[in-house]
Amino acid sequence: MQVVTQYILQSDPKMHKFLKENSQWYKELNRNSKNYDLFVKEMKKKYRLNPTDKISDTIDNIDMVSTIIKTIT
Repeated sequence: MQVVTQYILQSDPKMHKFLKENSQWYKELNRNSKNYDLFVKEMKKKYRLNPTDKISDTIDNIDMVSTIIKTIT
């Protein structure tokens, strides 16, 4: 694995956590540094960091708050 890739993985807590939980990525990243993009996509997919996921979560939170306000009043 390239030193730059190692530094990036260590500096981001979510990437580091995902790498610890899915150790097969060590092998993939060591074999080819181009797999880094795949690694990032999988991490975002698991932790719901994509823009569409964030929007969906925000809408769900708004719906929940709206429901709570309706029940209170």
